[in-house]
Amino acid sequence: MYETILYEVAERVARITLNRPEARNALSDRMIDELLDAFARARDDDGVRVIVLTGAGDQAFCAGADLGGLGEAQADGRPVADPDAIRRSAPYRLFTAFPALGKPIIARLAGHAVAGGLGLAASCDLVVAADDVTLGTPEVNVGLWPMMIMAIVNRNVPPKHAFKLYYTGQRISAAEGREIGLVTEVVPRAGLDARVDELATAIAAKSPLGLRKGRDAFFAIEGRPLDEQVEYLLGELVALAASEDAKEGVAAFLEKRIPDFKDR
Repeated sequence: MYETILYEVAERVARITLNRPEARNALSDRMIDELLDAFARARDDDGVRVIVLTGAGDQAFCAGADLGGLGEAQADGRPVADPDAIRRSAPYRLFTAFPALGKPIIARLAGHAVAGGLGLAASCDLVVAADDVTLGTPEVNVGLWPMMIMAIVNRNVPPKHAFKLYYTGQRISAAEGREIGLVTEVVPRAGLDARVDELATAIAAKSPLGLRKGRDAFFAIEGRPLDEQVEYLLGELVALAASEDAKEGVAAFLEKRIPDFKDR
């Protein structure tokens, strides 16, 4: 049903693949619309507990925005600062969708992640990269700036490292990405799929309710004062502790068995 992505579900894991390898999996408006549809599909599917996002081929996870469509996006003459136009734009809808996914999402990087592709990977909860992958924000090299992804990168990377990426446009290795907070794990290319599958399977075995409420709370407290964070989190803990999944988890622990979570 999709033209630019692939979607499949197996063993409670939805795998979404950017499928424009001939264009280095660049983000077109169509691809973004299809990604958003796939995210909603995975979110609403009770049989899905974890999402894995990857790119077709081993050259590029995603090369960022399709620059060929940049002029078209501005062709209607609307002011760039028009809030309504911005909120309707494909990049805005994509990058603001991640907090509302409701389920863990893992980026599998078998290819390079640059520009918007780096923002896409950094938007995921976990990033597992092959050891020969590179990352970067090359926008400055063509007179631009990574405006759209800066909000995402800045949440993951200390300022001095972020400015180096932005100012130089140079790529860094996956190992460097791990050191500055952009990558969770770096593994040999031959072991990439096994490690991603291992992580996805381990997470999928947890309580869907616990994962969802915990992930939602992570984003809900962002930017709040400490006292408001603690107040909010305490209320969420009380609600979660009363759930059937929490009761099942405690009972399974005491009975030394594997819990049977029901997402309630």
